[in-house]
Amino acid sequence: MEKSKILKLVKDIMIDIAGGILIAVGVYNFASAAKFPMTGFNGIALIFYHLFGTPIGTVTMLLNIPVALITYPILGKRFFLRSVRSIIITSVIMDIVAPLFPIYTGDRMLAAICCGILPGLGLAMIYLRDSSTGGADFIILATKAKCPHISVGKISFASDFIIVLLGAAVVSRDLESLIYGILIAYLLSIAVDKIMYGIDQGKVSLIVTEHGPEICEKIDEILGRGSTILKGVGSYSKQERDVVMCACNNKQMYGIRRLVKEIDPKSFLVIMESNDVVGEGFKSE
Repeated sequence: MEKSKILKLVKDIMIDIAGGILIAVGVYNFASAAKFPMTGFNGIALIFYHLFGTPIGTVTMLLNIPVALITYPILGKRFFLRSVRSIIITSVIMDIVAPLFPIYTGDRMLAAICCGILPGLGLAMIYLRDSSTGGADFIILATKAKCPHISVGKISFASDFIIVLLGAAVVSRDLESLIYGILIAYLLSIAVDKIMYGIDQGKVSLIVTEHGPEICEKIDEILGRGSTILKGVGSYSKQERDVVMCACNNKQMYGIRRLVKEIDPKSFLVIMESNDVVGEGFKSE
């Protein structure tokens, strides 16, 4: 048991380091040179960096203290301690490791894309380990705990807009940088959502039919996918019907749609998007 805990801790730290590098490079090596307004507490730290030359990682860590104390009761002790570890690792990388890499001074559009995608990937990696880089993350994940139906990316985009607006007004002072900042915030939210929810994105089908067992058998035979038969009753006809539920990837849904129509042309087929599927045949939690 102790060995497994140690291995998990080592894995968490390695992912924190990898995520921290992506975040630091995106912020320090791309955003700072282009004077882009960034999102979250990194965005606030960037403002101080441009105005006073203060280290980005150190300022981010200092800004975290009051927010961490306020959100601690909501997020809990374990998440708080994991986040403290991620904050320290990311801040150290930001101030010590990132300056070792070259500063990008090329095309601003490419810089903006990297500013959005790289930190987004880093943040998602850390989020997936049930941790965060603090600051605005604490606010975002506290909101997520209160409103679980709203995606992390959307909450992040909404909370970061004011910081981007402030950064553009104080540092760059031009409309173009504000537009770039909004683009960065959007790309970051997309990257976070795609990594957290989109890796196993696929389809879920609900098939209302009189031939449930036959359809299930064909799905398993042709596509190698399991399915579940639910019992349903029509609200108008009061007749019982089988409801076949099957989760699959996007390509397999075409095969399900075709074989359902072949077996039971009168069936009622509902196809829905699935952000994540956990269980046998898919990924384990």
